[in-house]
Amino acid sequence: MIAVTINGITMSFRTLPSLFSPGGPDAGTLAMLSLAEFRPGGKVLDLGCGWGIAGIYAAKLVGAEYVTMSDIDGEAVKIARENARINGVPGVSVVQSDGFGDIGGAGYALILSNPPYHADFAVAKGFIEKGFNRLAIGGKMLMVTKRREWYKNKFIAVFGGVRIEERGGYFVFEGEKRGADYAKTKRRPFPPSGFAAPRPAGS
Repeated sequence: MIAVTINGITMSFRTLPSLFSPGGPDAGTLAMLSLAEFRPGGKVLDLGCGWGIAGIYAAKLVGAEYVTMSDIDGEAVKIARENARINGVPGVSVVQSDGFGDIGGAGYALILSNPPYHADFAVAKGFIEKGFNRLAIGGKMLMVTKRREWYKNKFIAVFGGVRIEERGGYFVFEGEKRGADYAKTKRRPFPPSGFAAPRPAGS
């Protein structure tokens, strides 16, 4: 059992050797959560949840009934459900899904994702494009990786701009849905000049 405390919230988790970062929370995920803004009652999706740290932390803040966690790996889904029960938020929805394929609903206020950045960009491309469509207007997608340029360009193409924060070798990208259409279509939610360069940690 792993004990994790984030912003005064202590949680306990079971993990499996086959899952990502089985020995404890990944530094990239912690960086992403340190920048996430959770609104009570705002729907949250933990996309690629692994053993569930991001979604369970979100459930503690916004309410379990507003949180969905998903992963393509059936073992991850099983242990994420168990960890939700261990941490007193059994009401979260945990689904096995390849990307958004089996995730119902839309209108998310926040989508969180730590995609497999060592693979090709196909997974992240689908997450970003389809995630945009599932966000509410004003909703945000946060994604953390160790790569910068491709993700920067993709967020700008889809969202019209991006905020980037660098934390300990990880880049956290934040895109906000300001309109119903991708930026690359005729109706731009906001121009590429909305791109903000990364600020030093702690600024």
